[in-house]
Amino acid sequence: MKKILFLTFSLMGLSGAAQQHMTPELLWKLGRVSPLGISSDGKNIIYKVSTPSMEENKLNSKTYSIPVNGGKAKEIEDYKELLKDKYVSPDGSLRLTHKEVKVEKVYGKDYYPELEKSTVQIYNGLDYRHWDSWNDGTHNHVGYTPINDKDNFTDIMKGEPYDSPQKPFGGEEDYTWSPDGKNIIYVSKKLAGTEYALSTNTDLYEYNLAAKTTKNLTPENKGYDTQPAFSPQGDLTWLQMKRDGYEADKNDIIVRHKGMDINLTAGWDGTVDSFTWSEDGKKVYFLAPVDGTKQLFEVNFPGRTKIAITVRQITEGYFDVNSIVGFSNGNVIVTRSDMNHANEIFSYNLKKKTWNQITQVNNEAYSKIAMSKTEKRYVTTTDGKKMLVWVIYPPHFDASKKYPALLYCQGGPQSALSQFYSFRWNFQVMAAQGYIVVAPNRRGMPGHGVEWNEAISKDWGGQVMDDYLSAIDDVAKEPYVDKARLGAVGASYGGYSVFYLAGIHNKRFKTFIAHDGVFNLQSMYGTTEEVFFTNWDSGGPYWEKDNAAAQKTYSKFNPVNNVDNWDTPILIFQGDKDFRVPIGQGQEAFQAAQLRGIKSRFVVFPDENHWVLKPQNGLVWQREFFKWLSETL
Repeated sequence: MKKILFLTFSLMGLSGAAQQHMTPELLWKLGRVSPLGISSDGKNIIYKVSTPSMEENKLNSKTYSIPVNGGKAKEIEDYKELLKDKYVSPDGSLRLTHKEVKVEKVYGKDYYPELEKSTVQIYNGLDYRHWDSWNDGTHNHVGYTPINDKDNFTDIMKGEPYDSPQKPFGGEEDYTWSPDGKNIIYVSKKLAGTEYALSTNTDLYEYNLAAKTTKNLTPENKGYDTQPAFSPQGDLTWLQMKRDGYEADKNDIIVRHKGMDINLTAGWDGTVDSFTWSEDGKKVYFLAPVDGTKQLFEVNFPGRTKIAITVRQITEGYFDVNSIVGFSNGNVIVTRSDMNHANEIFSYNLKKKTWNQITQVNNEAYSKIAMSKTEKRYVTTTDGKKMLVWVIYPPHFDASKKYPALLYCQGGPQSALSQFYSFRWNFQVMAAQGYIVVAPNRRGMPGHGVEWNEAISKDWGGQVMDDYLSAIDDVAKEPYVDKARLGAVGASYGGYSVFYLAGIHNKRFKTFIAHDGVFNLQSMYGTTEEVFFTNWDSGGPYWEKDNAAAQKTYSKFNPVNNVDNWDTPILIFQGDKDFRVPIGQGQEAFQAAQLRGIKSRFVVFPDENHWVLKPQNGLVWQREFFKWLSETL
């Protein structure tokens, strides 16, 4: 018998009937909460709220302080003095920081100074562009400054053509002081050019201030080593993936204790997002996807004793725990979201197992909005597996009526489809416009065991497509779903999914929407910047004729090969600064649709990357999304 759980979310402390439905305009008025830390005296939480300004086309930020147990928030100007600065050396004399440093020649004028108006760029290897910017010869370098002389920067990576923090998403979590202040530990992938584009092999490096020497602390591991931190007892701890080139490998917590590396999560069938030591150093708390959500876990640290290592899930519910802020009087301070509510700061009492919402940035807005109902549904796949599917219903859902439905195809392809709250792919907004949203945790999702997570690699168009169709077919059997009005939407790998489904859906769908999707796996291999990703997930380059996995990918799983079957309207979004899935992918798909006489639209964002970040662009995206659905569904 199918197991179905219905849940209706409500914010703490709210009352009264909701009147409005969520709209793109209301979505783009919400504040976005970012915690900065707990004050040095332990009494307050410091956080930032970023609010979109349509007029200025940017996010404006203010900083606040609020008691750790909740209460009235107070706007503050200078928050840095309130927080313990972990980037100040233990003796208080130096501050750890980073800056961009020009290292390599790239421009014509770098080589030929007399031709200063030349705009040419010259490259001798790959990694000539990354994410959304061209390599201009500068690299992020870690260094330090005297505490009272921030302009006097000592570069500990001088002359090296490598980055720390890592690009494009690395930050201050990529470096730290040793407890005695004698060393700096930092993350770097010390490879350049084509080697850089082919590898995920970041290592932890230790720079000794006195000797001015650098040592690789993790040379044996060939995958990612990231997020270095020290336990209260001084043990170096970090996250580690084992396999080079596999960006979605199982992420484990490693502790270097008395000369031995102890893997705390080796025996646990999951992957870690981030971690924080308990204040007494006896446990590590970490966040990880599980069963369509992200939750807080703990693992004990036995040292070199024979005590068993035990991983335990601490929180449970239909929400995501997104970050750990710190600890206060038996509470862990975290951020939390669900499909109806953006991130807010909460405290969780570890003994009582009770929640307390600390910030209430969007409470007033949500008090006026009718909430969607979310169903947790389990569907049997074509190979007999149980698959979790989130189903989100319109506010005031009436089972006696019929509704159009959208199959949501998640990107990644190995990113979690959890209780996230996106300001673009927002299920609350979709449902509020009258659509039932079907969001399957198909093959490739973390949170359902490592085997399920890995099953998508080299099988992009295989079982996962059956998973999608199993999900939409199962929900479409319900009497309240209008089977004649089904759509499929998604971004990145989700966009690939849309392009692929367009060639095999057998009249199931009436419309498609793809954002920055992979359309032609062969040209994708030739233009994407992180080649390690396509090598791993596609199986290798298209020219390796004796590589069975790669040849299967480029022949059987390439959406371009099924365009002759396309017969359904399609909207294509594309960022011109997207170098992960370059603009040619969207151009090829639109050109194919147009030349086949299929109703299609190409919406290009010249100044956006793989995401849409500017407020006015974001609002246009939402309006075009729903305008297309109103035209075609």
